[in-house]
Amino acid sequence: METAAKISDSEWEVMKIIWKNPNCTALDIIEQLKDSQKWKPKTVKTLIRRLIDKNIIGFEQYGREYKYYSLVNEDECRKAESDSFLQRVYSGSLKSMLLNLIEKENLSKEDLEDLKSILNERKM
Repeated sequence: METAAKISDSEWEVMKIIWKNPNCTALDIIEQLKDSQKWKPKTVKTLIRRLIDKNIIGFEQYGREYKYYSLVNEDECRKAESDSFLQRVYSGSLKSMLLNLIEKENLSKEDLEDLKSILNERKM
């Protein structure tokens, strides 16, 4: 999905809320972001406007209140973002990315067994 790659880091924060709470208002979004982000309400409303302009979210008006909902699937957005990251950082090489992550992380025996199991299932 091409649109997902155009979602900025700040817009992702707004989208996470909209995906969890379809038909939320700007006030709902502002309230949920107040502890994690030090954004002014105007900043949040600007992010919402950008997402509307990109056709990533839509809205319905109820009197003076607007309720926002996603026009894109969360899983598809995550996949597009992963693909974009993989291409940008690892020139599209999944193997390079996985090797880098595995070498940098302290994986437990359980984690390693899970990875082996997943890879063995993929062979079949």
